Amino acid sequence: MSLFNSANRVLPGRETPISTSEVHAINGHSLHPPFPSGHEEIVLGMGCFWGVERLFWQLPGVYVTAAGYAGGETPNPTYEETCTGRTGHTEVVRVIYDPQQADLETLLQVFWEQHDPTQGNRQGNDIGSQYRSAIFTTSQAQYETAQRSAEAFQQALDKAGKGRITTEIKPLDTFYYAEAYHQQYLDKNPNGYCGLKGTGVTCPIG
Repeated sequence: MSLFNSANRVLPGRETPISTSEVHAINGHSLHPPFPSGHEEIVLGMGCFWGVERLFWQLPGVYVTAAGYAGGETPNPTYEETCTGRTGHTEVVRVIYDPQQADLETLLQVFWEQHDPTQGNRQGNDIGSQYRSAIFTTSQAQYETAQRSAEAFQQALDKAGKGRITTEIKPLDTFYYAEAYHQQYLDKNPNGYCGLKGTGVTCPIG
C-alpha cells in the first residue's frame, strides 16, 4: 500500500513524455526498449535517484539503468512536479539485468542494505512521498521473491532493534523517465549529492 495520499491533490501531468536521454552515458546501451532477449526489469526506489542509479550501474550483470518516476498517478511528470509531492510518484531507478549474471536475490540484498527502508515518506534529510522506499516488480516470480526478501530483512531488523519496513512492494504500473540531466547524474557530476545510507544490518539473502 502506498504511503501517498492522493485526495484532491494530484497534478494533471501531460500526454506527451518529457524529453530524456537516448543512451546510457557510461556503457552506451539504449535507455529504451527493446532490451536484449532474456533480460529482466525491476524498478527500485531508495530515496534520491542519483546515488541509487550509480549503485546499480556498477553491479555485474546489470545491462542498463535509468532514473525516473513510478508509483503515482500523474502521467509523464516532471522533476519539479514530482518534488511537490502531488504526483504520487517516488524517485526510482529502472534496472535492466541479465538473470544469468545477476540474480534477483543479490539485487534485492543491495537494495535492502544500502538504504533505510523503515522511514516512510523520507530518506534521511530528504523528506516527502517522492523519497519513499519502493520495489515495483514486472513478474509474479519477482513479486514473490521481493516479499520473501522483505520478510527476511524484517527479521534481521528486529534482531538489531530497528523499526518496521515501510517499503511499497507492488507490480509496476508505468515507469516514466526523468529528464536527461538526471540520467547518470553522478557520472556527469562526480561531486554531486548522494544521500544513500543503510541501517548497518545485513540482509540474509543473496
